[in-house]
Amino acid sequence: MASIKKKSSGGGGANWMDTYGDMVTLLLCFFVLLYSISSIDQNKWMLVVQSFNSKAMINVADTPTGPAGEEHDDLGDGLPTTTDLVEEAINELYEYLKAVEAQSDGSISVSQGDGYVFISFSDAVFFEGDKSNLLPAGRSTLDGIIPALEQAGPFIDEVRVLGHTAQANPNRPNTIRGDRTLSSDRATEVLIYIMEHADQDKLDPASFVAMAYGQWRPVASNEDESTRYQNRRVEMIITGRDVEDNLVGNIRQYYTETGQEEKMPSSAEMGEIPNSTEGSGS
Repeated sequence: MASIKKKSSGGGGANWMDTYGDMVTLLLCFFVLLYSISSIDQNKWMLVVQSFNSKAMINVADTPTGPAGEEHDDLGDGLPTTTDLVEEAINELYEYLKAVEAQSDGSISVSQGDGYVFISFSDAVFFEGDKSNLLPAGRSTLDGIIPALEQAGPFIDEVRVLGHTAQANPNRPNTIRGDRTLSSDRATEVLIYIMEHADQDKLDPASFVAMAYGQWRPVASNEDESTRYQNRRVEMIITGRDVEDNLVGNIRQYYTETGQEEKMPSSAEMGEIPNSTEGSGS
């Protein structure tokens, strides 16, 4: 009788374990890498970045670098500001404010020019006649635009707040003092409200300026009450930084242009300037 011989398997049935072991090893290495960078160390991060891109430029300055590459303790995230970034920030600010305008029922109007955004606020929403106290509707409108200003803060050169009045009675002209004072007070009230409710780490107080035009920049006729109200307004011009000019948007600009560089306070001294003049005697 013929015998039946069993065929040997050759011992190859466990080859899948080699692939499985390699996969587990790779996963272990991956998780070890994740753990090693879970607490970011500057030197480790530089090594990782340069391992992917040997030409990467890494800023290792101790002080954060603000717009235009200057050192600044309060603004900037370590990256140099470029013209393209400024334009992008101003465009985003404009788009945000246009959305606010669409929901404002005509209380504000927004337009854009070359490097700036222009906003006009209706006087009826902000102030009562011949008064400068902000109305609740005006505060609410400003609350809606402050976050956008904070977002664009590092890219803003200057925010000019412009106050205007109207000639209410053509037969009885406004007094020079009353006209200028009222427009100045209105612009200042808007500026103060923004400064008091915005994060000053994001908006540089030195960039804000209040200006009074009185009745001398009308946008409609003062002869008719139906158009005269348009002249009672507050406007805001927000300009982007000129990255080619190191003085623009910097407090050094004032002291340099007026020849008073030696009188410019230090950063520490500026930080000690109080937000209020209460009790200062001035």
